[in-house]
Amino acid sequence: MASLKEMRNRIGSVKATQKITKAMQMVAAAKLRRSQDAAQNARPYAQRMASVIANLAAGVSGDGAPKLLVGTDRSDRHLVVVATSDRGMAGGFNTSIIRAARERINDLVRQGKDVKILVVGKKARDQLKRQYGERFVGFFEAGVPSMATAQPVADKITELFEAGEIDVVTLAFSRFRSVVAQVPTLTQLIPAQVEDGGATIDLKGAAYEYEPGEEEILETLLPRNLTVQVLSAMLENQAGFYAAQMTAMDNATRNAGDMIASLTLQYNRSRQAQITKELIEIISGAEAI
Repeated sequence: MASLKEMRNRIGSVKATQKITKAMQMVAAAKLRRSQDAAQNARPYAQRMASVIANLAAGVSGDGAPKLLVGTDRSDRHLVVVATSDRGMAGGFNTSIIRAARERINDLVRQGKDVKILVVGKKARDQLKRQYGERFVGFFEAGVPSMATAQPVADKITELFEAGEIDVVTLAFSRFRSVVAQVPTLTQLIPAQVEDGGATIDLKGAAYEYEPGEEEILETLLPRNLTVQVLSAMLENQAGFYAAQMTAMDNATRNAGDMIASLTLQYNRSRQAQITKELIEIISGAEAI
């Protein structure tokens, strides 16, 4: 059995850990509100842009359609973009994204596809590189979501696509639903799935002529839409990360409290037993005299 000093040290250590987890919970809760607002505010913009692209795409067909919209007419070379956070201590948040991405990658490999991987976030890099290191084509830190951090990711995707190295691009991230629910999501970026952004805009029977034409407008909008989709995923990830971290640290704080109570009870019992033993020895010694 551990000595009383060892038990006191252990109780002190758990109390120190509890202070840390409590502080991390409060910090995550403070950051969650801002991150949640940012993610929710980005959704209408992304959905509206997708609706505009859907309306324009309805009037485009044939060889004039942008490649980002219709693809390369092949599906042999895939790029899977895996977006996680840079940090951990958030329960299964990062693991759930990586699990969904790994299932997608393995499924494509079984189909005989050529798969490349682009990672955003240190956790995705650390967990996937051991298994798929030879398939990596790039790494970006998640950082603070903004157009400045999303643009290099979108540029890398566009570079690979225009170089003819990939045909289909899939983005894996976690969609923020609530504080207790973050949903691992796979969405196709190329060819653009214009129907996923929402219903097309109701023109109420009106006919619009575009200057320049639909093809030229789409050539400008589609790369920007790619950046917006990446940014939206990063914002969703950030909100989900802080929600998961807040929940994980709350659970850790509660568990530490339970452990402190259990250790304190054990300590008091051991201390009482030691005092009782010492009293018995004193009484026995006095009777012997």
